[in-house]
Amino acid sequence: MFFFDLPVWAGGSLLKALIRILVLITGIIFIVFSFNSFKQKEDEIIEHEREIVESRKLEIEEEMKEKNEKRPETGVSTFIGGSVQSFKEKYGEPSRVEPSYYGYMWYIYNEGETYMLAGVLRDRVVTVAVASKDIDTNPFQIGENLESVYRKVSMQSEVVLKNDHGIYRFELFEDDLNTKPLITLGDLYVQLYFDRFTGEIMFIRFLDGYTLIKHRPYDMTYRGDLIESEPLTDDEYKLADKAAERQIFELTNIVRKKYNLAPLVWDEDLSKIAYHYSLEMHDNENTTEKDRPDEDLAGRLDKNNVLYEYAGENVAYHYTDSIAAVSGWLNSKKHRETMLNEHFTHMGTGVYKKFYTENFVERPR
Repeated sequence: MFFFDLPVWAGGSLLKALIRILVLITGIIFIVFSFNSFKQKEDEIIEHEREIVESRKLEIEEEMKEKNEKRPETGVSTFIGGSVQSFKEKYGEPSRVEPSYYGYMWYIYNEGETYMLAGVLRDRVVTVAVASKDIDTNPFQIGENLESVYRKVSMQSEVVLKNDHGIYRFELFEDDLNTKPLITLGDLYVQLYFDRFTGEIMFIRFLDGYTLIKHRPYDMTYRGDLIESEPLTDDEYKLADKAAERQIFELTNIVRKKYNLAPLVWDEDLSKIAYHYSLEMHDNENTTEKDRPDEDLAGRLDKNNVLYEYAGENVAYHYTDSIAAVSGWLNSKKHRETMLNEHFTHMGTGVYKKFYTENFVERPR
């Protein structure tokens, strides 16, 4: 142990000088920290992976068969399994058509207050996702609360599906039941995407059994064939990624509108930065070092000469698609705060093979 004694003459002036220096350093650190906090708001990655297990002993219990609700006789879900022509006779021509990650094409309806995505495979509607109240989503409604849903149907922690290819059991954990429960309506399946902070439904997805198995949004045990989508080529992935980028932008603005926040303006520079970050994350995931890229958001913005007053970022990967990713961000406190930040004016999204990034900035006025 060492002791240092100051000379008597230094006990006053030197000690005071040291104190002043320490105060000055502390002040500088505080200013730098405050400045960086003002300029940048980054959030951590959400990882979302599900366990898929093959089991030769899997059977359907009789009580599970009895818990299935009847398929609705009215509403958009009645078109699942039907022709796309019948769907268009009811809802008109889509605003655009773009590819998904699962072989079907998305028919996007985005006019006025309407926002709906219909998945079409071989001229048949296999899934429909809705984010607006003007579409009849019987027996559920956008904005409906969890308590109301519990009065209508029984929610189960296990959902079993049987078809000609095998038996598939989906296991839902507590978080799944609270934020994205899976409900069986005859031969139809429904995912309700809840806002955990308000308890209200934000998005509703109807889908057939084959599409549900391809999506694998929950832990799944199966016996038989593992139904999968055809692998995408790099070019097909690029098109599906571009579609997801646009959908994330639109869905984010839908969420902001619900909370009376100004819509964000698309920013191509931010989109490019977000895309390269998603690409970096993908490449890191497929190496031995599975770390987040070193450069922070502020560094990436500065390197690309982006002027901003305030910035934020949301990142997710391994989510089913744009709807699931936006729902995941909305139900994470820090990501939600970023998405609903009133300061932001511009946004860009970048997606690479289900690695999702959205960048936000407040542009200088």
